[in-house]
Formats: sequence, structure tokens, C-alpha cells
Amino acid sequence: MVKFFDEIPPHVLQWIEKQHMFTVATAPLAADGHVNVSSKGVGGTFHIVNNRKVWYEDLTGSGSETIAHLRENGRITIFFNAFEGPPMICRLFGTGLVHEFATPEYDAYIPPDKRTPGSRSVIVVDVHKVATSCGFAVPFYDFVGHRDTLLSSGTRKELADLNALDGRGEGGLKAYWENNNTRSIDGLSALQFAHKSDRVADATRDFSRFGVVTRKKGERRNIGGEEMKLMLLAFLFGAIVSAFFARLLRGC
Repeated sequence: MVKFFDEIPPHVLQWIEKQHMFTVATAPLAADGHVNVSSKGVGGTFHIVNNRKVWYEDLTGSGSETIAHLRENGRITIFFNAFEGPPMICRLFGTGLVHEFATPEYDAYIPPDKRTPGSRSVIVVDVHKVATSCGFAVPFYDFVGHRDTLLSSGTRKELADLNALDGRGEGGLKAYWENNNTRSIDGLSALQFAHKSDRVADATRDFSRFGVVTRKKGERRNIGGEEMKLMLLAFLFGAIVSAFFARLLRGC
């Protein structure tokens, strides 16, 4: 049964703090514009200010739809759902603001020593309505850990900028922002300042605080090999048991 609230209830706040991922949904005003849904993760990037305000650290991605839509109209919904324990779905309806990397507003939320590799903006959301519902259709999943791929990519790009004399390395973060994050797929303005900034982000190689799990190349193949061995052993065991009972029946 869906329930609506004007702010985030205390029990929902506690539940949100335990979630490992969330999804954001935004859309342009144009009727033929593209509605966007983006899944977010990486430990420590979502923050609760109070029961009417939240924010998250927006990491560099292949597009910038959320930023563009917020600049145009401010509408955003943040979606959480439970993969373990009692079923739960939660939607935070709100209006969002974008604070780009190297702006005073960004710095107020994220001191340099707390910044996540590849971070390009802070998305601040004022929540005006909250909806919770059952989530009975959501399957169970066991959380293993956050991926380190995005963090590694951000670090490599930041190192490219750090090693460049002008702070704008080939294959660096600012070049990536300029080439991929300044416009939405509908042509709306997205990043406006970050790629023009003279500031160079300090690259970090310590991902321990993000709760990541590093998977080596070929690990999936090894897991598959172990599964095949178990299946073969089970098959052989079944064949032996079948032969044993067949001999017993012949002797009766």
C-alpha cells in the first residue's frame, strides 16, 4: 500500500542510509525529449542533510542528462528499493541544483580530501514529497561490494591532467568533460564551468573507503570452471549411485 509523506520519516531515513545504490530520474520539458534514468552507487557518495534535503556526489559518466535536465527545470526523483530484508520501495520527489567541480558551492560540500575520483558535481535535492510502497516484485540479491572501475577510470584521467603542464592532459578529465558532458542528447546545456577550470584534482589510488571489490581479469572464467568441476563431480557421483542400485536390483 503506497504511503505519502511531506518529508522523509525517521524510519525511512535510517533505511536509506543502509542502501548500497539508488536511481535518479529526470526529464526535459519538451514532449519529444528523452526521459533519463541513471543508477548510482559507490559507497559514501549519497548524503542526508535532514528530512527535507539530500545530496549526492555526481561522478563522471558517459553522459550528463541529469545535470542538463536540472539546469532546465529542476525536477528530479530519487528511487531506492530493498534487495534484502523486508520489501520496500521509496521515492523522493524534489527539485535539484547542480554545483560543478571547482565552484565555491561544490567546495563547501566536498573538501579536497573527501572528494571521490572522477567527481564532477554535487547534486542537491530539496525533497517536497516522499512515497513508500511494498516492493513485492523486487527480487532478493546479496550485496558483494561496489565496483572499482569508475574510480580507476577517474583516477587515470586525473593523473593525465596532473602530469600535463597546463593541467589539461590528453585523455584527461577536463578533456573528457568537454567532449562528452557539456550537452544532453537533446542538446540542452549540461556542464558549464568544470571543464574550463584551472584547478587540477588530486588523484587518489586508495579506494578502501568506498567499499569496492576488485575483480581480476578472468575471475569470472575461473568461477565458471569451478562450477563445471562441481557439475562433473555431481554427474559422476550420480552415475556411481545409479550403477550401484542397478546391481542390487539384479541380485534380488
